[in-house]
Amino acid sequence: MKWQQALKDYQSYLKIERGLSQNTITNYSFDVQKLILFLEENAITVSPIAITEETVQEFIYQIAKIANARTQARIISGLKGFFNYLVFEDYRKNNPLDLIEAPKTGRKLPDTLTEDEIDLLISAIDLSTAEGERNRAILETLYACGLRVSELINLKFSDLFFDEGFIRVTGKGDKQRFVPISNQTVTYINLYCNSIRNHLNIQKGHEDIIFLNRRGKQLTRAMIFTIIKILASQIGLKKNISPHTFRHSFATHLLQNGADLRAIQQMLGHESITTTEVYMHLDRSDLARVIAQYHPRK
Repeated sequence: MKWQQALKDYQSYLKIERGLSQNTITNYSFDVQKLILFLEENAITVSPIAITEETVQEFIYQIAKIANARTQARIISGLKGFFNYLVFEDYRKNNPLDLIEAPKTGRKLPDTLTEDEIDLLISAIDLSTAEGERNRAILETLYACGLRVSELINLKFSDLFFDEGFIRVTGKGDKQRFVPISNQTVTYINLYCNSIRNHLNIQKGHEDIIFLNRRGKQLTRAMIFTIIKILASQIGLKKNISPHTFRHSFATHLLQNGADLRAIQQMLGHESITTTEVYMHLDRSDLARVIAQYHPRK
């Protein structure tokens, strides 16, 4: 079995049997491709079936020289998944990473924006341009609904249930959920669609997509990142932010204002409440306020 064939089979397994999104499959594939590149650069001719623990350890050792602990842990996890698949399919008898431990990284708390910082970012948008109206609607939707960037760019008119106050979101593994949407965000989306989008020459296949570029095609993830980076630079924001920062801020602000963790879990589309619990990073003043407000012995 050759590496590229094994990787292709693994990708099919992740898509068909695991039901993972294309973005997740791509990330897992990168880890295997890094190992393949290492073998090629060092003229090591060995198949995925025959590769030994020693060779994999040497690869991890080289990675440790240039990557931080979190990246190392992710690569090790990705490779373990790949070789577990080969064991599952009876191509191998063992996983060469079974005895390789990932470095301890701890739990990294997500970056968040304050409400004032979000207001500053949105106010920096040039609304005199067509892209400005679109970008305001994009940022308002990211923050108001807590969407992943992939969920935002794939949002369709058929997903909008404005009369009921909800949008339908297709998340990881094509799992759908309904998320409430505020009247203000509805107003901004309608303003963009009625004053800007309806004047675009919309390309075939993109008719149902809400947010489009000036050529009438679906926006890319990279474009959303660029929009946010430019706005952050304009207001002199020192934080390293991304579209996901708006999602983190959505969850954090809801929690700080008393929202139930289970409700936040449903709106974010997390399968496990453990994933949502990362937002329980309230400071001591917040915790003291909760005790003072709710405890019978306050």
